Amino acid sequence: MRIISGKHKGKKLIAPKNLPVRPTTDMAKEALFNILNNLYYFDEISVLDLFSGTGNISFEFASRGTENITAVDAHFACVKFIHQTSNQLEFTIDTIKSDVFKFLDKTPIKFTVIFADPPYDFEKEKFEKIVDLVFKNNLLEDGGVLIVEHSKHTDLSQHKHLSYSKKYGGNMFSFFELAESK
Repeated sequence: MRIISGKHKGKKLIAPKNLPVRPTTDMAKEALFNILNNLYYFDEISVLDLFSGTGNISFEFASRGTENITAVDAHFACVKFIHQTSNQLEFTIDTIKSDVFKFLDKTPIKFTVIFADPPYDFEKEKFEKIVDLVFKNNLLEDGGVLIVEHSKHTDLSQHKHLSYSKKYGGNMFSFFELAESK
């Protein structure tokens, strides 16, 4: 994996082979950050990276100037890798080893961007539970967005908070926002 832009542009990171992860591809990550670049100033936002795995997304935000990043994963080796790499690159990423669902149920913190990259083999109900917990617990700041990465075979199009989806190969990013009151 590599960092695409920012302070550490082009830096290759080698994660241990034994991590149970499927990192976001460079093509999909670049497309995602092109969208986000038009929405936010990276040095002014807070980010929650759920199912953070190798920290690929957290590192990209940090390289682009985001200082308030929380990375949550249940796997000890993933959290350890993110923590060590973050220290080496002098990033301020707060790493938390936790079940994502328990974390979402208990955290009182609001974020500008919440990115979730759960296992693609999750049942649709688990994907929806992530979205439901974020909105039930009011975890997005005003103007914030929840982005869920999933397989093109997982259909989240009927969720009331879905704003839009983008497809990149076999990957999809679904963007969820607070519905405007009309």
